[in-house]
Amino acid sequence: MNAVRKQTAITLSSRDLDRIEDLLESLSPTAFPGKAALLAELDRAEVVEPREVPPDLVTMNSTVRFVIVDTGEEFCMTLVYPKDADGSAERISVLAPVGSALLGLSVGDELDWPRPGGQVMTVRVLEVIYQPERAGKFHR
Repeated sequence: MNAVRKQTAITLSSRDLDRIEDLLESLSPTAFPGKAALLAELDRAEVVEPREVPPDLVTMNSTVRFVIVDTGEEFCMTLVYPKDADGSAERISVLAPVGSALLGLSVGDELDWPRPGGQVMTVRVLEVIYQPERAGKFHR
């Protein structure tokens, strides 16, 4: 099942896109079952240079507050590459279902994302607390 955007298309920085594509190339579909869905999202993304990233956009290494609409559970996590996911509750890998769902969304955007077992969850971005591009960190 593919993710379904409810509002706008995703926007990615060219740096994030390059790094994620390189990461996905190194993974087999069995190592990351969500690979095809994430690649499809990347293919349809609007790509901008890091200095052109809107300040309310979820980019890699952003800290974001979001809600799982179906349950009302709110979370505050930093979206990281797998090598930086240390198992703490504050970090989420871009390869985790919710991590993939958050990438490229803006405040107020929602996305339906498949859960294990065939169910779907709706994720809504409430706030981008920290974004590297907004902080002037374009080469992180």
